[in-house]
Amino acid sequence: MTDKLFNCIACLCLATAATAEVRAQGTVEDYQRAYSLYDKFNATRVYDDPADIQWDGDSAFHYATYGPEGRNYYVGVVEGQVAAADIRAVDIDALAALLTRETGKEVKRKDLQLSRLSTVAGRPGSIGFHYGAFNWTVENVFEDSVRLVEKQLASSDRRRGNARHWMEVDDERGAAPVPSPDGKRLAYIKNDNVYVCDIDGKNERALSNDGTAGNYYSSWIKWSGDSKKVCTNKIRPATKRYVYYVESSPKNQLQPILHQQEYAKPGDELRFKVPCVFHVETGKAVIPSTGLFDRQYDLYGPTWNDDGRTLTFEYNERGHKIYRMLELDAETGEVRTLVEESSPTFVNYNRIFRHKLKDGKRMIWASERDNWNHLYMIDLEKGKVAHQITRGEWVVRQVLRVDEDSQAIYFTASGVNPGEDPYHIHYYRIGMDGKDMVCLTPEPGHHTAVFNKDYTMLIDKYSTADSAPVTLLRDIADDTGENKVVGKADLSLLQANGWVAPEIFTAPGRDGKTPMWGIIRRPTNFDPQKTYPVIEYIYAGPGDAYTPKSFAPWDWNMSALAELGFIVVQLDAMGTSYRGKKFEDVCYKNLKDAGFPDRIAWIKAAAEEYPYMDTTRVGIFGASAGGQEAMAAVLFHPEFYKAAYASCGCHDNRMDKIWWNEQWMGYPVDSSYVASSNVENAHKLTRPLMLVVGEMDDNVDPASTMQVVNALVKANKDFELVFLPGERHTMGGRYGEHKRFDFFVKELLGVRPPSWDELE
Repeated sequence: MTDKLFNCIACLCLATAATAEVRAQGTVEDYQRAYSLYDKFNATRVYDDPADIQWDGDSAFHYATYGPEGRNYYVGVVEGQVAAADIRAVDIDALAALLTRETGKEVKRKDLQLSRLSTVAGRPGSIGFHYGAFNWTVENVFEDSVRLVEKQLASSDRRRGNARHWMEVDDERGAAPVPSPDGKRLAYIKNDNVYVCDIDGKNERALSNDGTAGNYYSSWIKWSGDSKKVCTNKIRPATKRYVYYVESSPKNQLQPILHQQEYAKPGDELRFKVPCVFHVETGKAVIPSTGLFDRQYDLYGPTWNDDGRTLTFEYNERGHKIYRMLELDAETGEVRTLVEESSPTFVNYNRIFRHKLKDGKRMIWASERDNWNHLYMIDLEKGKVAHQITRGEWVVRQVLRVDEDSQAIYFTASGVNPGEDPYHIHYYRIGMDGKDMVCLTPEPGHHTAVFNKDYTMLIDKYSTADSAPVTLLRDIADDTGENKVVGKADLSLLQANGWVAPEIFTAPGRDGKTPMWGIIRRPTNFDPQKTYPVIEYIYAGPGDAYTPKSFAPWDWNMSALAELGFIVVQLDAMGTSYRGKKFEDVCYKNLKDAGFPDRIAWIKAAAEEYPYMDTTRVGIFGASAGGQEAMAAVLFHPEFYKAAYASCGCHDNRMDKIWWNEQWMGYPVDSSYVASSNVENAHKLTRPLMLVVGEMDDNVDPASTMQVVNALVKANKDFELVFLPGERHTMGGRYGEHKRFDFFVKELLGVRPPSWDELE
């Protein structure tokens, strides 16, 4: 045999072996194993992991866990030292027997779940709960002698009728008359104007006469504390935009139904508000100049201050580059700025915390003005910062309590501890003077805590994406940091079913130095000798950070997909939250960026660490903003991303809801919207694409997807469309999931997916 012939045969054998290796993935067995994970990795298979933790006052608490026989309930009482806390299990067998006797229907222990559980003050061993249609109170719950104390039919608190959709703007018309604090008068709107009368309806007087249907007074009227003045906003409304949906296949009739929903989009005209004050006795009207709030996205308030002379309101400027808290003098009409936030990009106004202290002269205010979200003490009389309370290259996440008596602030933060995942949340206490900051949850990990009523104790649950939860009872009033272990999650059943934790992986982003944090999920039958295509699950944008940081037995979007023969990854890249303002600002007027340079660098770094990750076969999927980003990946980075599944995407930011898109893309609508549009760039498609849309999507206008379809058709591009009748905002549901599985098996594994009949 010649060397040339030998080499040819060798190459053929290698190619055949490689093909066999690839075809060992995406099989019927892989699909069946993927779908079996829904049950195998269910949360009910994690034992001894406290959930639904609640305090009943200062010293009693309760929680629930899963065990081999079903749900368990525990009641704890702290009398003295935390380490000596008495935690006892409710006798569920005895309780099930009691409920069986009382209801006349068999109540099986393994199926028994209690809601609205609470302990009964002053009655140890007694609990209240809701079961069936009744509220129950029982005693002796720790023994088989459990006894019924009280059983009452529960009143229904379900809201009925026409609930307001989250996109609807309240027109502030038709509210009931508002009584004055002294109970002598009523204030109300009549013929679009402000009226007052005596409490018995006599002596009606108009306080305004310039209100019209096109510039009316709000019925949200507020009295001053001395009952001498009223304030409300005069509103100049704007024409509303509506989105229309044809429900093709309604459940209760044959013919389609047309639906209409209020839905403002970027660039739409918005209403304009002016706070107006009326002196009831004299009829004097105080109408301020609008110079400090003349370009409104919205105006919040006003609210009377305790002095009865001034009011405060907040102004969110259109484009979100300025946010002001303003004060209106009810005597002179003068408006002055108390606090102002400004940014050359955007003020993340949803993150602003404010708390006015009892003295009325100071306010605690959250701001990203030094690049990190921190707390500041504002001198309201001078309208400037008195001092910064928290500082450092980390972010305040949430203020939990301002205790003015002890001059302490309780809050959560992330990024404080060097070397730890910067997204991990810990709990802290700090003095209002910015001194004596103490970590109340020091163990490394992502913490979730529940405080007792007086904030002297907390129950702290912490974990990471790759480690089981531990739950501790802590005494934070004791400088020793005393604690008691309440629970350590038992993962043995999960692990027996093949569960393996995701790997936490970090690598530098586009700048070569800033670490990006993400997770890697492998199939349960992972073989490092095989090669695996990589699929990224994406959701980006500065509204949040999205990669899981705490333990979860199951990831709906990633776990089953990996089982088909993929490595599935997720990470937070530049343009997302909680890594500082500059990190967030990458997305400004540039949502198409979506952190892709960081994502590509991170995946390549992971593949260098793990050569079985094949970066020549990388797919991506997402829904909503993630749907927009998944399609953008194959439009703008086709050299790296080879296939995309995009569900319910906001493919053109001019078509989507106003508050999300103007926040990050700015106002007025300009060429940056066009540059980021998947519709405008659809002609660039060179990679496989599956589009999914719910017919009744009330979050992202379904027309956004159909306009992409139109552009692709006009550009003569090949793609797949999955249209889901009756579905709302969705990743695709089980049907869409199966389509997603088949799409990636075909496009990345190069395998013909099993027929659906084989999987029945």
